[in-house]
Amino acid sequence: MPGNARLTGFQQGIIMELTRRSLSLATLSATALAFAKIAPANASVTQLNEDSFAALKTLFADEPHTKLIAEKALGILVFPRIVKAGIGIGGQSGDGTLFVGKHVHAHYNISGGSIGLQLGAQTYAYALFFMNQSALSYLENSSGWSIGSGPSVVALDKSSAAAWTAAGAQSGDVYAVPFSASGLMASLSLEGTKISRIFPS
Repeated sequence: MPGNARLTGFQQGIIMELTRRSLSLATLSATALAFAKIAPANASVTQLNEDSFAALKTLFADEPHTKLIAEKALGILVFPRIVKAGIGIGGQSGDGTLFVGKHVHAHYNISGGSIGLQLGAQTYAYALFFMNQSALSYLENSSGWSIGSGPSVVALDKSSAAAWTAAGAQSGDVYAVPFSASGLMASLSLEGTKISRIFPS
């Protein structure tokens, strides 16, 4: 009997381990399928520029405070459509356009992953306002900017954007503004994401 008990326990351990691995694989597969289903197709450079400009124009119209910030910025990087999806393990990705002055300067991708309690998907936009030359140069010269290193990033929502413009220019390398069709959103952390130069056709 003791030998059989040990064998039964061993078998149970194997079954539990196989079940755990199967669930992990199922979660990864489900996440990949969900993300692939809603991830944006690679847009042409013309479409990307148009979408980015339209998103920025909408942001300025809905939240005039951000236009005042833009007037002091040296460059604005706009991601018009970032898709965030996950089932336990999540990811987000989107392409955007860097405007310097009123001109298209370059294109970038933002991507990252996360592990935690999450289910489903959402789509939103992000505008990054580069307030000094050193921050803008860091973006342009880096092989890939991992948020959390390099220039400091301050996330703004509706109330903090209003406070920023009321107080005038404040210290900060980059101001990050998440928004959607309904206006500014609560701060969505960019920690764990990476911004890399792309060359869409």
